[in-house]
This record gives sequence, C-alpha cells and structure tokens, in this order.
Amino acid sequence: MAEAPIHILGIETSCDETAAGVVRRAPDGSGVILSNVVRSQIADHAPYGGVVPEIAARAHVTLLDPIVRQAMAEANFNFAHLDGIAATAGPGLLGGVIVGLTMAKAIALAHGKPLIAVNHLEGHALTPRLLGPCPFPYLLLLISGGHTQFQSVDGVGRYRRLGTTIDDALGEAFDKVAKLVGLGFPGGPQVELQARRGDARRFDFPRPLKGRKDCNLSFSGLKTAVRETVEKLGALSQQDVADVCAGFEAAVAETLSDRLDRAIAAFRDLHPDAAKPTLIVAGGVAANATLKQIFERSATEHGFQLIVPPAALCTDNGAMIAWAGAERLALGLIDDLGVAARARWPLDRVSLPVYGSGKLGAKA
Repeated sequence: MAEAPIHILGIETSCDETAAGVVRRAPDGSGVILSNVVRSQIADHAPYGGVVPEIAARAHVTLLDPIVRQAMAEANFNFAHLDGIAATAGPGLLGGVIVGLTMAKAIALAHGKPLIAVNHLEGHALTPRLLGPCPFPYLLLLISGGHTQFQSVDGVGRYRRLGTTIDDALGEAFDKVAKLVGLGFPGGPQVELQARRGDARRFDFPRPLKGRKDCNLSFSGLKTAVRETVEKLGALSQQDVADVCAGFEAAVAETLSDRLDRAIAAFRDLHPDAAKPTLIVAGGVAANATLKQIFERSATEHGFQLIVPPAALCTDNGAMIAWAGAERLALGLIDDLGVAARARWPLDRVSLPVYGSGKLGAKA
C-alpha cells in the first residue's frame, strides 16, 4: 500500500472516444476524480454506420493534445505534480492505441514519470473501486461494442474468465440490428428507444446458447435471424421497426439472464466463502434499462450486491485508465518505455480463445 496519495494522468484512445483524466488514489485505497474529459467521435463515424479505424486514429492525433491540456487544467495540475502517466496499451483499434500510448510515453520521458501501460478491460474492471469500497473478489459482466465476457476479478492483475462471446460482442449486435432497420449510429440507444413502443411477442427470435452449462455467449445467429426477418418484411413500417427492436431486445434480455445465472453459479463455486458478493456490470450496453432490470433481478435472487457505474464511467473514458494506473502503481507495477501497443490483449492470460470465436471474440 502506498504511503502517500497517488496522482495519475490517464489517456484513452482505443476506439472512437478521445479521453484524458486525472485521479487521486488515497493511501486507504479510496479514489477521487479530479478531471475527466471525453470527446466522442460519433458525428465523424455516423455517416458510415460504424467506427472507421483510420478516421478514428486521425481524430485522436488532432484532439488528444488539447484534451490532455484541458484535463490537467481542470485538475489544477501540472505534470510535475503527477506520480505517473497511464495510457491504454490495448486491446483496441491499433492506430488509435498507438496515438495515446505514444503521447503517454513522451510525457513520461519528458517529465521523468513512471509509465503504466493499462489493459483497457482492466480499466472497466477496476472502475467500481474508484467509486467506493469494493473489495475483491467480485463478478464482472463487461458488455460493450467490442467485448462481452464474464470475469472473476480476484485482484489487480488477477482475473479469471468465466465466459466470453464466441463470435460478436453485444454492443456490435445492437449496432448491426439498428443498421438493418434503418436507425442511426450508435445503435444501442436507438434500438432501446424503438423497443419501448414495440411488441416483443411478434417475432420469435432465438435465444443463443440458452440452457448450456458453460457461461459463454453468442449473438451472430441472433443477428442473422433479425436480418432474415427484415428481408422477408420488405419495406419496413414504423411499427415493424419497433417490433423487430422489441423482439431483439427481449431475446437479448432472456439470453443474458440465463448466461448471468450460469456465471453467478460459477463465481460461487470459485468463491464459496464470499458472504455478500458483488456483481459489476460495465460497458456502454450497461445503460440499457431493460437489461438493467435483468441484472437487478439476478443480483437480488442470488444475494449479490449490484453496482452499475454511471454512464459516463461505463463508456470509454480517461478517468478509468488513470484509476487502473493508480491501482497498479500502488503495487509497484510500472512499464518500460518500450512497451508496445496491442490490438488484442486478453484480460485473463490463462483461458484460451473459445471455439468459433472471431476477431472480436478472440480479443475479448
């Protein structure tokens, strides 16, 4: 445990948010966000219906320097006040990761500060400890545009994957369904909005992997079923769009409920002595109100405390990277300036990629 407060600048550029933040970690392990500046690139990518890696990387180059300056100014800090510089080193879009990690290296070298290369997934995994007391171990469900997985978070740098998507991430599935029915990007909020006025019983979409004994997930077949339904309908009415979205969301909710119950049982087997365990749900899809009801039900039924960080800390941001850096620095974990950016970087270094996993599944 550190004997003095730790102040870290965190830089996040793994996808389409350019972000920087400064946090303080007290000797007792509590945290405070001093600044958290995020510039979304949604408008840049919306015309293409998804994130274009080259556009994202170029935007990071343009935006990152002023965002870092703003984060430092809002924290009322200069670089001399910092104890270290943290940056996402992967996984993510490699061009963007390189931009943020290179700037972090330059700042660390110029000011003689330690560099902490952070796994983006660890940023999500440790965020609840920034918000308040959250002792290890706890169960993490990470659901975002690029990742869908269950992890047993046993400590800083200590993770055990309980289940992962064998094909597509849930956030990507929401985006693809939105595109199929003619909605905008990002698709998650659009699909959720349409689903509220739709009839979830009209279309009988599959519940992928429901009933299986493992904790893995799959969304490729569900996307295919939606696509085939949309093609059969032809020109879509507003009610068609709403009903497709409602049916898709209902299928996702029922699937997640089944998979989450399996993951909770697996976590209990790993940690039978945990009297009041915690379920953490992080990532952009965690903001979905229908899915949140599933999380609340499962947590209550199984005696878990549920923590869903605020939306601003569920989506990609600099404060979560700074916090992961602070947690690692408190344990003396720093990195050489030669550390490389990585497009793929599993959080759990023991589990192998699951059968059938594609690019996103392997990264997760």
